[in-house]
Amino acid sequence: MDRDEPPVQPHPNGAAAGGILATVLGTGKRLSVNAGPALPAALSYHRSMPSRTPVILDCDPGHDDALAITLALARPELDLLAVTTVAGNAPLEATTRNALRVLTLLGRTAIPVAAGAARPLVRPLHVAVNVHGTSGLDGADLPEPGVAARPEHAVELMRALIEASPDPVTLIPTGPLTNIALLIRTYPRLLERVSRICLMGGAVGEGNATASAEFNIWADPDAAAIVFEAGRPLTMIGLDVTHLALVSAADAARMAALGTRTGRVFADLLEFFGRFHRERYGWDGSPIHDAVAVAHVALPGLVRTETCRVDIETTSELTRGRTVADRAGLTGRDPNAEIGLGIDRGRFVDLLVEAVAAFA
Repeated sequence: MDRDEPPVQPHPNGAAAGGILATVLGTGKRLSVNAGPALPAALSYHRSMPSRTPVILDCDPGHDDALAITLALARPELDLLAVTTVAGNAPLEATTRNALRVLTLLGRTAIPVAAGAARPLVRPLHVAVNVHGTSGLDGADLPEPGVAARPEHAVELMRALIEASPDPVTLIPTGPLTNIALLIRTYPRLLERVSRICLMGGAVGEGNATASAEFNIWADPDAAAIVFEAGRPLTMIGLDVTHLALVSAADAARMAALGTRTGRVFADLLEFFGRFHRERYGWDGSPIHDAVAVAHVALPGLVRTETCRVDIETTSELTRGRTVADRAGLTGRDPNAEIGLGIDRGRFVDLLVEAVAAFA
């Protein structure tokens, strides 16, 4: 959608209302609440295995998203059904291209990719050029995409795959939550086929887009409010844990030492990504935020969590996108999220190096 088109009309409570049922905020395509494209014949290669968790990775690549894709493909516990994209770290055209470039690098172009929302539900688009560069994946020589994205909107591909999967599907959103909110509002009946949502976003005690908010939630707080109120099991992998998941220059050197093209590409990506974090925080390394969400689904004991009530601030510009975590139970409201608070950093880094080593 062109950014000059009128946005979805906001509901009085700040969340997008019925307008999202008819208007796709992405590529000019339309969603129908009554029908969607059948599962493409080209996807018939997929056969879900009971011992593996079927997952859809909804992302905005992004350096850390690229490693999240790699980890999702490498872990034997996971069955990656698709990669869907959203505008966030870069505009939608760039994030979609980047997802295809990463899959091409890894030799996994059979994984379907579909583009989703090109802007937040009701707010202007903001992208993180200062963090990820103009392409969204600056710093390395990635191949051009070997295949094209699917023609249908991301929400329609998610719908088809969720309906076709013999097992409930886990959604792993690692960008703004626009696509997931659209899925929930357009196809609410599918929620019973979503086993859980494990998202990268939010924080209990800090922000990175503002003093109050983490970027993914701040970028589309109205979508986040819909997702957190959806009533499905939800894990918030926020800055409290991802800022502990640092991959240092020495860790990146382990990837380079693999002697493979993939190892070299990721070492170069981490070198670029590390400059921002060195300049802003003085850290020797980068937090690989998005891969933590994937790792938590694959290996549940890796991240220390607790359960509490989390609400999303959608009205105040000072605290827009704040994930208000009631860890003490002061509101008396029922818990709706598991939140990440700690991680075994050494094991996490090993997982990333092992994942990169799995590809030539």
